[in-house]
Amino acid sequence: MDSKTKVAVLGGGNIGLAIVNGLINNDLFPVGNIYITRRQLQHLKEYEKKGCRVTSDNKKAVSGSELVIIAVQPQQLNELLSEITPYLDSKRHILISVVSGASIKAIKDIAGKDIKIVRAMPNTAIAIGESMTCLSGSNKEDKSLSVAKKIFDSVGKTLVIEESLMIPATALCACGIAFFLRAVRAASQGGIEIGFHSEEALLMAAQTARGAASLLADKKNHPESEVDKVTTPRGCTITGLNQMEHNGFSSAMIKGIIISAEKASKLYSID
Repeated sequence: MDSKTKVAVLGGGNIGLAIVNGLINNDLFPVGNIYITRRQLQHLKEYEKKGCRVTSDNKKAVSGSELVIIAVQPQQLNELLSEITPYLDSKRHILISVVSGASIKAIKDIAGKDIKIVRAMPNTAIAIGESMTCLSGSNKEDKSLSVAKKIFDSVGKTLVIEESLMIPATALCACGIAFFLRAVRAASQGGIEIGFHSEEALLMAAQTARGAASLLADKKNHPESEVDKVTTPRGCTITGLNQMEHNGFSSAMIKGIIISAEKASKLYSID
């Protein structure tokens, strides 16, 4: 992978465009080397103005690229693979799939056994270079996995995991963005109730959440060790925490992640 490499993002929806934004913002590829496909091209005018190659022709995008990122809905995957398979070259192409629930084997059964495939599960924070992306491949020593890691390392953190854990990773990282956003929203609503204007409350809640996450990411400490630094006997923090736990705060989050993983396992069907 170098500055001459051309990349095709098949599926210019939310996650596909988040990936494109990450690639552009981090100067990983020249803008003119990025293809984006979507049936309704009017939604890609902004990216066409930036210099991306926008098209509704998946075959053209694949033929003109070396790196193919599939970012369509699970129910669209089989049809897309059937469409592009005649244009995939096992000696030239690397295929990265961000399609929830679709295994490497299932993709190879349609696209061909020799195609280099990596599964990736980023989240929408990729657009600002803060994604948590889990990666898996048929072989951890495979060059294609190294290429995928280089791409996603440039737009956040990556973790190479066993493929059997990709669906749980979907729930914890991809769905997890929404879970943490909802927690921030709830905190801001609490802030409004205790006297702050909505804009002030949201700023304070979001920055506090960022600070809490940074404490864990930077110090590598367990969350409870940081909680202990904030709680004092008969203090206001422990009172608030206990009230949240009495109302099922932790159990609701855990149950939400578990049920999201169960749902993710059923999103893609080979049929």
